[in-house]
Amino acid sequence: MIKSGLRRYINNFKGFSREIWILAIITFVNRAGMMVLPFLSKYLKEDLGFSYGEVGWIMVSFGLGSMLGSWLGGKLTDKIGFYKIMVFSLFTSGILFISLQFIQSFWGLCAGMFVIMSVADMFRPAMFVSLTAYAKPENRTRALTLVRLAVNLGFSVGPALGGLIIMGVGYQGLFWVDGATCIIAISAFAMLVKEKKNPEHHRAHDATPVQSVFKDRIFWLFLFVCFVTSMIFFQLFTTLPLYHREQYNLTEVDTGLLLMLNGLLIFLLEMPIVSISERHAIPKIKLLMWGAVMMGLSFFVLLPEGWAGLLIFSIILMSFGEMFIFPFSNSFAMSRAPKGHEGRYMALFTMSFSLAHIMSSKCGMEIIDHFGYVFNWVFMGAVGVMAVGVCLWIQRLLAAENR
Repeated sequence: MIKSGLRRYINNFKGFSREIWILAIITFVNRAGMMVLPFLSKYLKEDLGFSYGEVGWIMVSFGLGSMLGSWLGGKLTDKIGFYKIMVFSLFTSGILFISLQFIQSFWGLCAGMFVIMSVADMFRPAMFVSLTAYAKPENRTRALTLVRLAVNLGFSVGPALGGLIIMGVGYQGLFWVDGATCIIAISAFAMLVKEKKNPEHHRAHDATPVQSVFKDRIFWLFLFVCFVTSMIFFQLFTTLPLYHREQYNLTEVDTGLLLMLNGLLIFLLEMPIVSISERHAIPKIKLLMWGAVMMGLSFFVLLPEGWAGLLIFSIILMSFGEMFIFPFSNSFAMSRAPKGHEGRYMALFTMSFSLAHIMSSKCGMEIIDHFGYVFNWVFMGAVGVMAVGVCLWIQRLLAAENR
């Protein structure tokens, strides 16, 4: 039974092109090196001594830069192609991340975060569009999932290593590792993968003009669901690490191990969940709805304080919510995009995550500063309930559209 289960698990990873595997591997290397992000709020608060409000504003700059980068990345991808954008974005952001450690003033960090994320997040819409060129149409959802698995496996390894680096050489070591892995990953990609034009992209530009993305009502409601679920998910990297220390006196290594549990659950279970959902043709919006339910519950279970085991239950619920939301939201966004306009759609899709990062950090920090952690968990759980309601609304609109 174990052998047959293992065989079925491995079969989920078959059928991908060489380019998709290379993209997944360099994504893993890059994300394993992204050690700054989970500890950024702790670095700003504990190492540099900024207030909760100042940490919130620096994270707002982070999110605003991410929004601009996502928009630029999508627009330029449709104009000059995904390959050039990917190479420029990661190589340049690697240099900028190394430089960030030398900035310690409030306004300098606001500007530095904005510039870095404007460059770094040009990568995301370009990477999503690259999958339409390198993956077969029937494999695209699984290809998206494979790349997400690489991201999550990288995040599961990165925080644990990051905690050890902080305890060994301090926060500055994180910036060097982060920048170096960006440069190494994209250099390997440029050497191993040749630029490939997407024939569907060129045919689409010769076709009749399509309806503007701004008139796609279902897509905008879907973006709202992405925004609110991402807003509560990003608490994992902003307020929760601080809560671990202040409420339960956990170390950076302890926080890293909790985040590692999240990454390992995603690595082991997400691809089978995607494969089963595709085989049974479960509507993507229904999966998003159940993901929102679990994300909301992940904060409600934190309300009875005093037992650190609740943190593990919360991470497990958050992980399952993530598995039901993020791979299928990527696929849903791509399925709504007309051929040749994927960059615009994926730009707005990734911008919803950037806006969520802004609101997540600022709202979370301000709520904690004024009302405490418990009120923040109630607020984030209620936001998850709101996302469930919007998913039900989208479900009805899709049923009417398909009649």
